[in-house]
Amino acid sequence: MQSPLSNRRGALLYLLAWLFLGTALGGVCAALSPAPLPAALLLTIPATLVYGVAAGFSAHYLCRANPIGARAPALLVLMLAAAAVLAGFMWLAVLQGWNELCRGFGLGLDLTPELVALLFALGVLLYGLLAAVSYLATELGRVRTAQRRELESQLVAQEAELRMLRMQIDPHFLFNSLNSISALTSQDPRAARDMTLQLASFCRHSLALAARPKVTLEQEMTLIRHFIAIEKVRYGERLVAEEALEKGALACLVPPMIIQPLVENAVKHGIGQLPEGGLLLVAAWRDGARLRITVSNAVDPALPAGPGGGIGLANVRQRLACAYPNEASIARLREDDRYVVDIVLPAQTEQD
Repeated sequence: MQSPLSNRRGALLYLLAWLFLGTALGGVCAALSPAPLPAALLLTIPATLVYGVAAGFSAHYLCRANPIGARAPALLVLMLAAAAVLAGFMWLAVLQGWNELCRGFGLGLDLTPELVALLFALGVLLYGLLAAVSYLATELGRVRTAQRRELESQLVAQEAELRMLRMQIDPHFLFNSLNSISALTSQDPRAARDMTLQLASFCRHSLALAARPKVTLEQEMTLIRHFIAIEKVRYGERLVAEEALEKGALACLVPPMIIQPLVENAVKHGIGQLPEGGLLLVAAWRDGARLRITVSNAVDPALPAGPGGGIGLANVRQRLACAYPNEASIARLREDDRYVVDIVLPAQTEQD
């Protein structure tokens, strides 16, 4: 917890509160004594401001040195009561000394026993109030610090989970690509060489974006084009890839490698199972504050619709849940000879 005068705005508000209290106390003193109001204000306002500063610092550091729970409650209450009584006597001494000085100029008050008792009780009460406020502010600060640390730990855990999920995709894709290269080595060495070069380009591009939590859809599509070029070496004319990308969607941010697993599934489990091949379509557009991305591919209509998903779809679903809690969704749909995966997530840009 910071001291009551630790910043300019806080100090100004604090002093204004004590100025108001000193003015009100001057009105009370003028009503209880035959002195005029200006004389009463001359006594109470300076003394109240001095007491407010001194008592504020005293209560602040006393409470910070004796936090709740560090001592027995009875001992803590006794210590604060003794400090409040001592502060009350000190305030009374300041008031009486300042009053004697003012009386030398004919402006002092006649401090009756009733007025002295009132001022003493008020000093004790104000110190106790300052101590209570200090403890309350300390506990609120501790709660906020605990909440901030919990949030930071959640963010660290979330980032670690995202990295783990992203690392899960990379080996999965590389193993499949290396298996394809191995199969082509004996059948078509030239195609295997082309596929190796495409794979190297893909890895260079993906490593450049790996450290970033989000990339633009345009950058993600560059990765997709590298991947499709790799797959076209193996499938040739059987793989027909098209894009339908709205210009406004290309600037939106997405987690890196979020579309590639879906495209890989579309090629491996969809078009790769068709002797004549088929169409792979990646579409994206903005729908208000949402970004929609669909990956659709041809499938054999004679084959029954399986449970679907696998590692790729499960990985994408978990990454979306981590990156956009309760704000993103992914759905899949089988339409006769087409299989569609639909992603909906917030439309965010680097300017946002």
